[in-house]
This record gives sequence, structure tokens and C-alpha cells, in this order.
Amino acid sequence: MRASRLLSLQMLLETQGRMSAQALAEALEVSVRTLYRDVDQLSAAGVPIYAERGRNGGFALLPGWKTTLTGLTPSEAQAVFLSGLPGPAQDLGLGGDVEGARLKLLSSLPASWREDAQRVSTRLHLDPVDWYRESDPTPHLPTVAAAVWSGHQIAMRYESWADTVERTVSPLGLVLKAGVWYLVAGPAGTAEGGPRTYRVSNIRAATALATPVRRPARFDLASYWAQSIQRFEAGIYTGEAALLATPAGLKGLRALSSAVARAVAAAPPPRRKDGRVAVTIPIESVEHASGQLMRLSPQVEVLRPAALRRALMERVVATARLYGLP
Repeated sequence: MRASRLLSLQMLLETQGRMSAQALAEALEVSVRTLYRDVDQLSAAGVPIYAERGRNGGFALLPGWKTTLTGLTPSEAQAVFLSGLPGPAQDLGLGGDVEGARLKLLSSLPASWREDAQRVSTRLHLDPVDWYRESDPTPHLPTVAAAVWSGHQIAMRYESWADTVERTVSPLGLVLKAGVWYLVAGPAGTAEGGPRTYRVSNIRAATALATPVRRPARFDLASYWAQSIQRFEAGIYTGEAALLATPAGLKGLRALSSAVARAVAAAPPPRRKDGRVAVTIPIESVEHASGQLMRLSPQVEVLRPAALRRALMERVVATARLYGLP
């Protein structure tokens, strides 16, 4: 375990450059005291690691020094083959490159490891698209991806829910969520505002420009995406609805969204004689909620707000009239 940690410490400094003791300890999941002991052991083994004091100090390797270590453990080889699963790489125009890298890695492995490493791609298939859906057409994804990799701005024509606009953006990253590609990009030039999210399938035209992107120093794509999801959920749910639901109704509610599923999980156990559970869920709007909850009737009954209850009754009446019922 310690040998593996020392190797990880060395590779962190190679790939990340100077890092503080606290950052290294957090990355390695050890205490700062343990980190100092590991640094001492690396130095004693001849690794040219040194410390710089001050506000921007930390540990670093001598400039130009690099390990000649090229070996992989069997599990690491499997992990590399896992990352080369088809689908997303093909969407990005990297299918041939991934296959070429896979073959090069395979040829460099010991013969006894090759079959084990290949087993991952033959026994695990990744399908990121949800049921009853097809992937959005994304003809401009390769252009966008190339600009993301090279760090150049994009001039694009984008179709939002309100209008189609011409916009120049500074691409910061790509995200694949549930089979849908999103571009995270900041404003071009000196325009105000932080990064925004664009659905790649809504891009109607895209041209990579020669202007380089000035990437924010502390921008982290994974953190931005997690925070944007939280903001989206907080902004989209504008109200609440109090319900009574049977066990079957609760199952249907859980399928509506993760936010509703969390509300159902937090509901108290049933105390009513009829076995129904009182639960309060977040809703986007009365109109949207009435359409969702109509499908779950009569397993779910709305108690309030009154406007949502009326909207459901109006839907019932209109449906009855459509089918000729009194």
C-alpha cells in the first residue's frame, strides 16, 4: 500500500507540478504528517523532490526530471480498456484514435495479461441513452470537440427555446449526460458573465476560430456541472404539492424525477387506515404537475394547492366529455 502511495505521490508531482502539502495529502487520502514522511522516503530513494516556502510554495520535482516507469498492473490495464469503450469516443470523432491506442497498449502488455485486459471490452458495454429514446443528432460535435481540445473560440448559431442567435463563445469542456452532449463555454472577449451550458444538438452551425480561449485559472468542469445541476433543480421547482399516495402511487412518483424520489424517500411511514402515505413533492408549475399526476390517478390524490386540484378535475371532466361520458 505504501509503495503504491509513494508512486502516486511521484506521479502527482510529475503531472500537476508544484502542490501544497495539504493538497497532496487530500489527493492521497492521508494526513499531512504521513505525507511529510512519504516525501522524506522519496528523497532518500533518490527522487529529486524539494520544498518551497511561502504563500505559493509547496513540493515539486526538479525541472526536467521524469520517471522512466512504464509498467501497469493488471487492474490498471483493465481500467484503460474500460475507458476505451465505443460510443462517446465515436461521437467525438476519436473512434479510430481510441482503437489505435488500444492496440498499441495491448501489444505492450505481457502475453499473460492481454486476455484479461481484453475481457473488459468484450463483457461490458456502455449504453448511455435512456429507454425509449435515441441520441440527439449532433453533426457539429466534432467541430466543437476539436475547439475544446485546442482551446480556440467558436462562432456558432444556436437555437434556444426562445430564439436563434449568433454567438461567439470560449469553450471550456464537454459533458455527456444521459446520452445528451452539452457544451460548457464562457463569454468571448471581455463580455460579462460566467460559463453557460449549451445543448450541442441545438447548435445549427459552428466554426472554430483562430482566437485562443483565456481559460479561467480555477475553473473545474466537474464542480461547475455539479453546481449547475443544483441551480437548475432549485430554479425549476417553483412550488410544492401535498399528496396522498398508495404504494403503487409512490412507485410512480419516484419515477418522475430524482427530486421527487428524494421527497418520497423522506415521507413518514403510513399511518392512515387505507394505507396511503402523505407526501409533499416539489413541482415545476400547476400545468406541468397536472399532466404528470393525471397519469398516476387514482393511485395519487392531490390535497393542495387548490389550483392544482382544480386543474386535475378539469382534465378529468374534459376527458370524460371527449369519450362521451356524463
